[in-house]
Amino acid sequence: MIPESVIKYQDEIWQAIGDTFVMVGISIAAALLIGLPLGTLLYLFRRGQRYENKPLFTILGSLVNIIRSFPFLLLVVFMIPFTRFVVGTSMGTIAASVPLAVIAIAYYARLVEQALLDVPKGVVEAATSMGASTIQLVVKFLYVEARSSLVLGLTTATISFISYSTVMGIVGGGGVGDFAIRYGYQRYETDIMVFTIIIMIILVQTIQYTGSRLSRWLDRRS
Repeated sequence: MIPESVIKYQDEIWQAIGDTFVMVGISIAAALLIGLPLGTLLYLFRRGQRYENKPLFTILGSLVNIIRSFPFLLLVVFMIPFTRFVVGTSMGTIAASVPLAVIAIAYYARLVEQALLDVPKGVVEAATSMGASTIQLVVKFLYVEARSSLVLGLTTATISFISYSTVMGIVGGGGVGDFAIRYGYQRYETDIMVFTIIIMIILVQTIQYTGSRLSRWLDRRS
């Protein structure tokens, strides 16, 4: 039976779920559109790779490491001026998505780099011997061989993005986590707290299951 408190706040709950999906969706888009190419560049600029470039590798690697080393809450506060510059405000769901997107880019870039490093060297050598261009090497060889790992990495990253989104109430980002704190913790409504935790568990388990199944399917196609 659904608790009365949950029925009472059902509109707010749906709004919180929607806010979470917006923040995580923007983060995933940023990870794919920027984090994937960035991770690929880190791979290509590494020592012994096609475009070995120590200065560029050091700069990009250091930037990624700096972003990842920030405690997320401090990163959100630190980026408030930049967020205001980008979206015109530092409050709201879209504003909260900016620091979340930045950490998503850095986080997934490292996962992409590792996935590409796990590709057998023979694949790269075969592509080079066939005269493959850089784009062909990346798209037709590296991404194809690493597709299963890339999907698993994105799955892991997405779950982390959901976790990060729970603290976005500090900039008025909303979301399920913020709703649980405001209504479940601050108002001592335990039913609300338990219900939102269940929502988060179901969401995370669904993403993990879907990502794992997709990864295994792609792996069988290799």
